Amino acid sequence: MPEHITAAVLNSAPGKLELETVTLDDPGPDEVLIDVQYAGLCRSDLHEIEGIWPATCPTVLGHEASGIVRKVGDRVSTVLPGDHVVTCLSIYCGECRFCLAGRMTLCSRRHSLGSRSQPVLVNARGQSVHPTARLGAFAEAMVVHEHSVVRVPERMPLAAAAVLGCAVVTGLSSVFRSARVTPGSTVAVLGCGGIGIAAIQGARLAGAREIIAIDAVEARLSDALKFGATMTIQAGVADVVAAVREATHGGVDYAFEAVGLAATVQQAFEMLGPGGTATVVGLVPDSQPVSIRASELFMQEKRLQGSLMGSNQFPTDIPTYAQYYEQGRLNLDDMVSSVVDFEQINEGFELLQSAGGTRVVARIGAAR
Repeated sequence: MPEHITAAVLNSAPGKLELETVTLDDPGPDEVLIDVQYAGLCRSDLHEIEGIWPATCPTVLGHEASGIVRKVGDRVSTVLPGDHVVTCLSIYCGECRFCLAGRMTLCSRRHSLGSRSQPVLVNARGQSVHPTARLGAFAEAMVVHEHSVVRVPERMPLAAAAVLGCAVVTGLSSVFRSARVTPGSTVAVLGCGGIGIAAIQGARLAGAREIIAIDAVEARLSDALKFGATMTIQAGVADVVAAVREATHGGVDYAFEAVGLAATVQQAFEMLGPGGTATVVGLVPDSQPVSIRASELFMQEKRLQGSLMGSNQFPTDIPTYAQYYEQGRLNLDDMVSSVVDFEQINEGFELLQSAGGTRVVARIGAAR
């Protein structure tokens, strides 16, 4: 039977999230009902709240969550009731040519998977409420397609597990899968938020000998050193490109752009040495054209590439990263810089705006 739950709804943008009672439908044959425990607050959520990106209002935002499976549909085979799980927005079909080639983030059916004949969420006024990315994690419970979730060990703290589904899988997988960083190489990471810090940790795990963290906020640079950066450069204070090229005697082997601006994409490309690869992980608006020196593409064999959520294969990547965490090789606890109660979720986004810390997480269903 459909049930009433509390959700943080964005009714208009720009605006604020409002806690209200909505009706959650039963899971269909391929769907999973999850009791949400924690949900990470992502800058992409903030962009919709602020009206920078278009939002389908009313909507329940949130895509980076951990929870416990309560019920599964008849055709679900990957998880069982009682499993601890993490959600990921890179839904996949497992059958198209991209999925079969291991490029699951490019699944040709990803925009239609999870579609249903009736709304999964309805508000008290009888309106359909849009769950962002077919997830809608800012709610006490969620009904999602089984190919949007993956099991994690029950012994893993669910607050730390929550950040695996977006920030960590994007940052680490961009290192391991998109760029394929090699041992002994040099790396620069532009932007030290959640994804940038994850990329720094990924570069350390990959065996990079130099990891240069770049950000405009001094506190984030101090944090970057704790997570594995070997050097920091404060943007706006130093000439970032010149400083990187001088420190590495000609440029880095790999650069990761995790800011989402055309200017930082150009910097990432310019700070490469010959044969280097710049990977764009940040969400750069189409209104910002990127300009690079084309001759460097062929004269120096530089590469500029995009990466959607790190080109991840999350059903296998996330369990691997959970194992790194349990082995003490991946620091997730300190990535969770603040935990706010569900009722204070708007204050959590204010913390995110203030630029301090790495990841703010909302405590939704856990004891509070």
